[in-house]
Amino acid sequence: MPLWGRDLPDRVELALSSATVDQQRRPELLILTVDGPLPEALEALVQRVVAGEFGPSQVLRHDSHRGVAAALQDGLEASPYELVARADADDICRPERFALQIPSMEEQGLDLLGGAMREFSDRVEPGQGPLRTRPLEHDEIVRYLPHHSPLHHPTVVLRRSVALAVGGYRDLPLLEDYWLWERMMLGGARMGNRPEVLVDYRVDEELFARRGGWRLFSSDLQLQRRMLLDRVIGPGRFARNVVLRGAYRFAPGWVRRIGYRRFIEQNVEVPHPSVSITS
Repeated sequence: MPLWGRDLPDRVELALSSATVDQQRRPELLILTVDGPLPEALEALVQRVVAGEFGPSQVLRHDSHRGVAAALQDGLEASPYELVARADADDICRPERFALQIPSMEEQGLDLLGGAMREFSDRVEPGQGPLRTRPLEHDEIVRYLPHHSPLHHPTVVLRRSVALAVGGYRDLPLLEDYWLWERMMLGGARMGNRPEVLVDYRVDEELFARRGGWRLFSSDLQLQRRMLLDRVIGPGRFARNVVLRGAYRFAPGWVRRIGYRRFIEQNVEVPHPSVSITS
């Protein structure tokens, strides 16, 4: 779980509890990566983590804010365990999350496993907001990946050795997870998604506003070029993806919100098996 100075203490405390002491199957270790200086209230919360209030823990610290990819990579490298779960500092993990995911990882031989999420906010109670889903089976995920990110990052459990073998998290604003999934797939990882809602995902008023502009479109271009070079997509899919992502990044925030929910989350379709991954 990465933590930085703009996180809100009450949300962080709820996220910490939900991912540790409130879990039916508690994690063996909480790794909290402190990404830069913290205000007093968050520092006090970190000291409670160190004291063991949320179970066995390890706190990693950095003097300056370096970004989520660097924070996640540090946590991945520091983990002494093979199965590593991702959690955000403002979301809520459902109590059954790890009790469902860990056996699935072991029984199905998976390297990467996510699940569904439900949005919530200060105005919408957890469990009441829009549903976010993704394809469930490995082959479906492989066919879906050239179109959109096939796993919800806050729900993921991954196999540490497989993620590190392909370079782990690399800096690409808002798309560091999608890039990792692409490289893990190319490295032979077995992927899946649970159908259950595993995480209540906090959506504030500015979420979709932050997901626009040149900086994020630059990330889109970099990832699409990478997937083209890796032959995950062909020139036609590259052109379509760039046009669609350009329209998304430069639309007003309220248009982005409607478009995302209508055309992505409410229309999770898996391309026909006969379609090549480089189409």
